[in-house]
Amino acid sequence: TGSTPVNPGTPIAGPTSESASQNLGRHTRRSGTDGAGSPLRGIRRRFDIAIFRKRLDRLMRHLRLWGVPYLLAAMLAVWFDAHYTLGLNATESLPQRLFLIERGEQPYRGDHVAFRWQGGGPYPAGSTFIKIVAGVPGDVVTRVDGVYFVNGQSMGRAKSVSRQGILLQPGPTGTMPAGFLYVSTPHPDSLDSRYALTGWVSTAQIIGRAYALF
Repeated sequence: TGSTPVNPGTPIAGPTSESASQNLGRHTRRSGTDGAGSPLRGIRRRFDIAIFRKRLDRLMRHLRLWGVPYLLAAMLAVWFDAHYTLGLNATESLPQRLFLIERGEQPYRGDHVAFRWQGGGPYPAGSTFIKIVAGVPGDVVTRVDGVYFVNGQSMGRAKSVSRQGILLQPGPTGTMPAGFLYVSTPHPDSLDSRYALTGWVSTAQIIGRAYALF
């Protein structure tokens, strides 16, 4: 009595097209495929053209200030690499450890010489060796009871076995021809021209003159 009952056969109206659009919009914003939350909008937000220009301007000012020193440093590095290199002595044959090698510079008697190892023994071919020039073309190399001499000056006794257990053959003797050097060091275990493994060093093997740094 005071209310009107709902007719069970009356259909209940669904959502209008306007409310459906609102629901879809809310859904897509939550999913991040449209609006402010989209990945594309996030990229645009992160890439701020003003910040980019500011950083570019800062880089250009830095290059205007330091560009010439950087260029000179690069040119110096290229020039140094073309004329010099560094050599590290990893054995006890010489007291010094680090050498500056002047590429293509011909060493003379008493100088340090850097040369490429021709292969054999415990070292791979192409390794850099540094020794002292003890004999030059025209010098006479002799061996007496296992002791080597260059123009009568003792170069030390040659051993038959190395410290690594490698059998060692004696090096050449006689008058040294053009294009070869006799190399040695004061250390008794130096693998130098007393042994056939090293022999007389040819000019083709020579990298250059070496200068002891420390």
